[in-house]
Amino acid sequence: MASHRFTLAAVAWMALIGTAYAEEGVTLKIATEGAFPPWNAVDASGQIVGFDIDVGKALCERAELRCAFVTQAWDGIIPALNVGKYDAIMAGMSITEKRKQVIAFTEPYASTSNYFLVAKASGFPALPHNVKINLSQPTDSDTDLLQTLKNNFQGKIVGVQGSTNAELFVREFLGGSVDIRTYDTQDNLNLDLSTGRIDAGLADYSVWDGFLESDGGRTVELYGPQVSGGPFGPGVGIGVRKDNLSLVKRFNDALVSIKADGTLKAISGRWFNADLSAD
Repeated sequence: MASHRFTLAAVAWMALIGTAYAEEGVTLKIATEGAFPPWNAVDASGQIVGFDIDVGKALCERAELRCAFVTQAWDGIIPALNVGKYDAIMAGMSITEKRKQVIAFTEPYASTSNYFLVAKASGFPALPHNVKINLSQPTDSDTDLLQTLKNNFQGKIVGVQGSTNAELFVREFLGGSVDIRTYDTQDNLNLDLSTGRIDAGLADYSVWDGFLESDGGRTVELYGPQVSGGPFGPGVGIGVRKDNLSLVKRFNDALVSIKADGTLKAISGRWFNADLSAD
């Protein structure tokens, strides 16, 4: 009976915690990677900056929450949330069925697509990059194009950031035809791609965009179809513990507000020169 009372008390506390953040001056901690520009990064002065951070600040203001961002390595970001190290995750994290098994998500606040980059001197057979594939509803031509991509990458080294949807896609759709190399950060992947240590890389276009404009990006180019859906999920959302659904609601209500008045679109334009706000 004592254990049952404790469980009920814990549930009641979590149901009220959103109100506590606002009314008792408790600071809500939001984790981000800090190594995934322009979504999130740490600038020269040590400040956490990026699209995720500006969206988070806008949401917290609308929800009347006191918030602070903290950095956390990507590969431990979900486990640390679930043990209570912080209250939410905003780190360019796509909403997927696998992740929904262990955490809750808000509605998407951004929608993105993924591309391969290859070295310009790689000699890959020509393959257009202006074709879109939605893995949630693939057509026969999409399946054929994915097979062509697999054939073209046969025996090549493909880099992805570890524990991401890009890694999941490469393992599922390219399988044993490629040598998969995983990286702890996107910056380290970009470095190996620009210096020819790997033949190709897969990531979100919003991440590639900045790299393509850099000195290192001069040696690479987009290759193959724009890929979304399936393992990439419906968009990017805020991760929250499953026992804190009241916080999910507060964020969702605030998200409706910043979409309606154009705030989210403006933040997206500032960081991406494009409107990534999810429909």
